[in-house]
Formats: sequence, structure tokens, C-alpha cells
Amino acid sequence: MILHAMTEITCWTLLRGAAAGDRADREEFALRYLPVARAYLAARWRGRRGADELEDALQEVFVECLREGGVLERLEDGAREGFRAVLYGVVRNVARRYETRAGRARSRRSDGEPLDELPDDEPSLSRVFDRAWAVALVRDAARRLRERAEHADEAARRRVELLELRFQDGLPIRAIAARWGVDPARLHHEYARARREFEAELREVVAFHDPGAAGDRRDRRAETLALLTLIE
Repeated sequence: MILHAMTEITCWTLLRGAAAGDRADREEFALRYLPVARAYLAARWRGRRGADELEDALQEVFVECLREGGVLERLEDGAREGFRAVLYGVVRNVARRYETRAGRARSRRSDGEPLDELPDDEPSLSRVFDRAWAVALVRDAARRLRERAEHADEAARRRVELLELRFQDGLPIRAIAARWGVDPARLHHEYARARREFEAELREVVAFHDPGAAGDRRDRRAETLALLTLIE
């Protein structure tokens, strides 16, 4: 699949399609956003609920967004707060409803088992959500860079491999140079180019999710660097 520039579409294009029932857009919605919701719920419940319950809550998030008359259908195109804030509100509210239902069910039991005490530490959980959002955007940029390299040349694919060895495997440049049998100075040059290519993809991803943001390329670069800092 040849990637189109993200400037041709925005997250609002995707969200409108998902709200209208487009299958591909709904699959893309789930691919992009449900991992963020999963990370938030896992941190909020900290193992107090089983995997099946977490999956049920995730499904509820999906339904809340995509059902007829749901969040996406009511959402104004280009909402001022951006979709990140909207999604955070949906996931938080679903979690609270789920906890309330579970608590009421336990309160009707006759064995006297106490209700779960689930601290609603929103500042901490908000940071968890922001980090999960950042990870999702960085992974999206990495996926786009990898797919673009597949349609380029061997050198482009090699630069993607270099980034993966550096960040996923944590190898220093000198170790990678030794493994590949190349000059470390030359590899540092290629690494700098690979970083620029990745940052360009990440800026496109950032713009995709916040197309109406007032700001110039300097603002985009600042947000890009902030995302990279969040996941380190």
C-alpha cells in the first residue's frame, strides 16, 4: 500500500467515516485508539479486574464512540479540545460507569465481601493516558516510515533497521557499526538522517490528530520532541 500524505486527510476525516459506519475507518479507529484506552484502564484498575472484564470495558468504549447517536456522531468537526481530550473523557466515564455497576453488584451479595477501593487519581491517570497517546503516535509514525521505506530503496530500509536497532534493541551506534562492518562515523551520519526522516513522519502524525492547531512548524517540532520525551 502506497501511503498518501497525511495532509490529505485528518483525524476528523477518519472519525466522520467511522461514525458513518465505514468498515475500514472503524478498523483504523480501533487500531489507533483502543490501545490508548487499554493502557489507561490497565493502569486505573492495576490488575483488580480480569482480562475479560477489561476487554468488556474496551468494547464499551468502542460502542460508546461508534453507536448511532454516539460520541463520534455528535462530535463537531475540528472540536476545539481535539480528539485526545474527547477520547480521554469517554474512557474515564466508561471506567467509572463500569466500576459503579460492579460495585452495586457486589453490594447485593450476601457474603459481606467489601467493595473494591479504586482510587480515582486523575492527575496520575491523565499522565498514563498522555504517555499511551504519545506511544501510539510514535508507533504510527514508525509504521508509516517502515511502509514508506518498503517502496523506496535498500538504503531507506537500512535506515529504518538502524532506528529499530538503536531504539527497540537499545544498541549504541558503535555496536551497530561493528555488527554491520561499517565505519561508525558514516553510520552516525546515516543515523542523523534517519532521525530527521522519522521526525518528519511524526510531525505529520501530530498534524493529522490536531489539524486545526494554531502554530507553525516550530510548534510542531516542539510537540514532536515532547512526545519523544514522554516515551523515553
